[in-house]
Amino acid sequence: MTWSPFRADVMADPGTGHDELLERAPVHLCEAFDPPFYTLSRYADVEAALRDVETFSSQHGQGPRFTPPQGMLADPPQHTEMRRLVQGAFGPRAMARLRTRVEAVTRQLIDDIEAGPVEFDLHDALGFPLPVIIIAEMLGVPESDLERFKRWSDIQVAAMGAEDPREYAAPQAEFFAYMSERMAERRVRVESGNDVADDLMSAVAASRTADGARIDMSDALSIVMQLLVGGNETTTSLITNVVWRLLERGHWQDLAAEPARIPAAIEESLRFDPPVLGLYRNTTKTVRLHDVTIPAGSKVYLYYAAANRDPRVFQNPHHFDLSRPRTRRHLGFGLGIHMCLGAPMARLETEIVLRALLERFPTLTLVDRGTRITPFFLWGRRTLTVRRT
Repeated sequence: MTWSPFRADVMADPGTGHDELLERAPVHLCEAFDPPFYTLSRYADVEAALRDVETFSSQHGQGPRFTPPQGMLADPPQHTEMRRLVQGAFGPRAMARLRTRVEAVTRQLIDDIEAGPVEFDLHDALGFPLPVIIIAEMLGVPESDLERFKRWSDIQVAAMGAEDPREYAAPQAEFFAYMSERMAERRVRVESGNDVADDLMSAVAASRTADGARIDMSDALSIVMQLLVGGNETTTSLITNVVWRLLERGHWQDLAAEPARIPAAIEESLRFDPPVLGLYRNTTKTVRLHDVTIPAGSKVYLYYAAANRDPRVFQNPHHFDLSRPRTRRHLGFGLGIHMCLGAPMARLETEIVLRALLERFPTLTLVDRGTRITPFFLWGRRTLTVRRT
């Protein structure tokens, strides 16, 4: 069995390795990383693991390395308590209020595109700036710091999957110093009752645990970092992935003629090209599955991307099909108590972007397939050159 998430062809197109895993090694041990990890690929197994939080724990992080529990990256009751602090900001009412602002920012960015060259990088012109602007405004980050925040967000993700994460230590320290200072400022304002900003950072700064204590600074910073990364990385990749596939597979003009199918296109993109290919759990006891023993204390990669191509669940799984029934059964945002908090915002922003692009550029064409982002467990276009006509 030669599959590895680091293999060149799998990095270039993760779909090349799905059948190999699904049929030959539904439980696979990858020893090309430190620590080694097991991969679950079949839909039923990934779904069961996501629901069984007692056996497949997040207490040591959801990345490939063991980390201490922080913020929402923990098991209940800590996870439940920390998620409750910010859950409302991503609920249906909050998203309804946010729609007008997302539409305005999208219009401005597309106006800028229309005023520029006919060929442009969709990532740099739209896919990157829109989600960063929106989550930064929600957090209360100054507009002047947007570029720095995107760089820090990219670094946090890159460090999770890097062979040697120490190379990112300096910029990570810079980020935490910046955020510690801003969080301390928010807490002073909250405690004095003066000039308290209406933003997520202030909400986290003001939060208390069930017993009335202020949440630890480390947990507060972890929550903000998770919101920053989740609020832009996933959506940027979703936007670039769905536009890429629609253009590549010849669906763009069809969708322009029938925009009611935009939600279906987004869900099929999440199934076919999930921005997060998979996340990790940590076994609390020995697990026996498909004649393989996974020892207690192991890292286990729950491979959403392969599960989304499992023919036991999805007919013709390697076909990008806008008419696919029950597409929302996909695991593109995970499942269960750790399901992506920002999923409603990612869907909202991507829907607005697609509607605007299809209306303004109904004959948009693909110049090249671009390049992928670096982290092996994420999937999106770092560049995607398109042409408006």
